[in-house]
Amino acid sequence: MLLRILKTAVFAAVEQAIGNETSIAIAFSGGLDSSLLAQMCKGFGIDVILLTVGFSASHDISFSREIASIMNLPHKILKLDSERFQKDIDQICNKVKCNITSHIENCIGFFYIGKFAHANGYRTVLTANGCDELFCGYDKFRSAYNQGIAGLVKLMEEKLENEFVLMQEIDSVVKEFGVRVKHPFLSPDFISFAKSIPVNQKINGSNDLVRKHILRQLAVSMKVPHQSAMQRKKALQYSSLIHRNFCKLDRITTTLK
Repeated sequence: MLLRILKTAVFAAVEQAIGNETSIAIAFSGGLDSSLLAQMCKGFGIDVILLTVGFSASHDISFSREIASIMNLPHKILKLDSERFQKDIDQICNKVKCNITSHIENCIGFFYIGKFAHANGYRTVLTANGCDELFCGYDKFRSAYNQGIAGLVKLMEEKLENEFVLMQEIDSVVKEFGVRVKHPFLSPDFISFAKSIPVNQKINGSNDLVRKHILRQLAVSMKVPHQSAMQRKKALQYSSLIHRNFCKLDRITTTLK
């Protein structure tokens, strides 16, 4: 029963985000959240393309290619190179005006997603942002579990607040491309519904390394590839190797000062 209600809520959130668009791009890693979003979008009868960015040796490049092939959806990959990356960093940092490393790295990723979407003729990008915040995806939720429901809810609210700040920062780096990034799972209605789902449907204990259980059940029921549905959390900046390359540049800059 709850799974069916969740599917309806996910469908409604995605439908609202798509609106009147006839073509959309999806920021795609091949993981649980973006694969569930992609599978849902297949049913709307619109032009859908999956976009992945990352360095050549990154997990996202290889894994997303495998999953996109299984899902039989159009997929394009933008491979980043160190020289271009270095030239773009200052521009991105000036737009974001933020000193939180994870935010900067996420904005770097979406800068390239926005640029890639524009180059391929897409003006709307959907993301699956919000799932980790609402379904206890982050590893930190394991530490909060021993604080009881109050502790988990507090962490959830903190993560959501942080995510909304990040979304504004992402908007600031993609607007030059005339691209709009939408986050269906951060809509007020979906947030309200997701918060009503019992915590034990999301996390089972402080040793729970998988988490987001009801979301994984939904993915399996919707024929999302099993390796995606069961994929453990990998943050964009790590799985794309953006973090490694950003830190490398930061060390070089610090040494030269």
